[in-house]
Amino acid sequence: MSQKSLKYIFISVAAILLVMMAYSSRFAGISCDEVLHYGHSEAVFDFFASGGTDRSALHTPDSHLKYYGQSYDNIATILIHWLRIDDVYRFRHMMSALAGWIVILLTALFAIWLSGYGSGLMVLFLFTVSPTFMGHAMNNLKDVPFALGYAASIFFSLKFIFSEKRNSFGGAILLIISIAFALSIRATGLLLICYLFFFFIMSLIYTILQKERTGGKEQWKTLVVLLFVTVAAYFMSILLWPYALQDPMRNVIGSYHVMAHFPSTFRQIFEGKVMWSDHMPWYYIPKSMALTIPLAVTGGIVLFLIFMRSIFQARRAVLYGLAVFTIIFPLVFVMIEKSNLYSSWRQFLFLYPLIILLAAEGYSRAFELLKLRILKTLLAVMLLILSFHPVRFMVRNFPYSYIYYNQLAGGINGAHGNYETDYYYTARTEASEWLINHLSERNIDSALVASTFSVEWQFRSLPGILTSSIRNEERSMNGWDYAIITNRYISPFMLKNKKWPPDDAIHIVYADSVPLCAVLERKTRDDYSGYMALEEGRNADAIKMFRDALKIVNDDEMIFYNFARALQNDRQYAQADSVLKRALEINPDFEIALMYLGNIAKFQGNLDIAADYYRKLLGINPRYYDAYVELEEIIAGKDK
Repeated sequence: MSQKSLKYIFISVAAILLVMMAYSSRFAGISCDEVLHYGHSEAVFDFFASGGTDRSALHTPDSHLKYYGQSYDNIATILIHWLRIDDVYRFRHMMSALAGWIVILLTALFAIWLSGYGSGLMVLFLFTVSPTFMGHAMNNLKDVPFALGYAASIFFSLKFIFSEKRNSFGGAILLIISIAFALSIRATGLLLICYLFFFFIMSLIYTILQKERTGGKEQWKTLVVLLFVTVAAYFMSILLWPYALQDPMRNVIGSYHVMAHFPSTFRQIFEGKVMWSDHMPWYYIPKSMALTIPLAVTGGIVLFLIFMRSIFQARRAVLYGLAVFTIIFPLVFVMIEKSNLYSSWRQFLFLYPLIILLAAEGYSRAFELLKLRILKTLLAVMLLILSFHPVRFMVRNFPYSYIYYNQLAGGINGAHGNYETDYYYTARTEASEWLINHLSERNIDSALVASTFSVEWQFRSLPGILTSSIRNEERSMNGWDYAIITNRYISPFMLKNKKWPPDDAIHIVYADSVPLCAVLERKTRDDYSGYMALEEGRNADAIKMFRDALKIVNDDEMIFYNFARALQNDRQYAQADSVLKRALEINPDFEIALMYLGNIAKFQGNLDIAADYYRKLLGINPRYYDAYVELEEIIAGKDK
């Protein structure tokens, strides 16, 4: 087929994809990051609207959001104010989808520049069957726009430096905008400036090796232009970034160091265990990618490696080599730096356009080199077969595409309890909508709704419904009528053994057979009343209330724990020990119960038993520092 025909097909497919993504974004759930970043974007808006007198955007001790440029979030919020948009998150999701589509389009144009429209069409196809990217493109205004800036910067850098039309004014403008855009979202964008000059040096080496005339005057001119591009991009990047504006050099570089070693750490499930994000194994990102990237894309990478020699001979070898470098370098860097890593490879979504680029070239080159029609047909059939699994997942589990796991993980069912699934809390949006309808059907206009992440926006139109945020394990210690609990921070043991969601959940949101979120209706308030009595020192009342609560709710380990506290305070030591062990039957990894059992055993003089509890606790959570203290006292006592 001629390149002209392929061009028209490409334009048509790209347009259809835009419509599809824009429409799909209407149904996306609200992520936890969105709530935080939208709130910060409002603070940024207030900073500029007040002429800099409102400085709340500069004080973010818990979220550390002042270190993010998050320009795309800020632009979305500016438009929300200017256009007086009421449905804030739906508009944000449309903006996210637009950024995702531009990422796809730019990557396809990159492929067309390197190889032709056939590769461009393959890029469109591979993105379309990529659930992780397509899912994030619906509601991620941080990682998807940064991926756009990263891919665009590499594309325009290579095109500017290696194109025959070097130093074009239009090319320089696109380069400034793309680098500025990436840097204005994350300080990690400074890496793109380093790439720019690295690419320039590589172009000089390439021309020397090819024994071409270097044209010294032309090279100096290019270097001057690159310096101008760098300065212009740098200062353009901070225009919507209040923290950077306070000290454009020191604060941007400081933000980069914060991003490289993010101060907040999180616990998450990896390989069936709960680990701290700053102590993940070196292969955390590569393995997460291997388990969630569709095998259709992985197959393209395999073909690229198989035909690499042919591709490098027939194509622009140095350009493909540098594209490979921009994928490998960030991965190697975080492995060496032992960076704080969490939420699968969401933070490395910016690598995916380049991965798709190489995979598309792998398929395109294979189709070119296979001369027999039967071999071409078999390759096409293989591609379609490998694409079936991710497409089926996206269709069956819309709008939860981002939690996809491929066949290597056994799909999402195999990943459940071994890896994180809905780490972005998106299912709470659907759960909230269900609960709103449920309350309406029952004519309930006043209730307390608790959730493991804020649902204030979802219930904004119901003034009689008050919302709050709670931790799942502490739900019995809070007053609520209904609770929305996501599967984040649930013990792997409880997930694998189907001890969560609770049996009395009134609604569950699923992806395949994996529960993502549960809606609970309170069956008794004795658990909460018992906790309040315990805190007030009324142990006898607390004991009675906990006994009554456990007749109705017997699958909440925290009720058993607080019951044991009340019994211990009432000197019923044997019963307290027994109750705590019942808590461990529900959740063997329940840390405070293990600590308490250790303390009871130590108090009773059973030092070996106490030491075993402390060691088990530290095996679950190496940062439970009180256990170290108690264990050290036992060991020191034995050594005397």
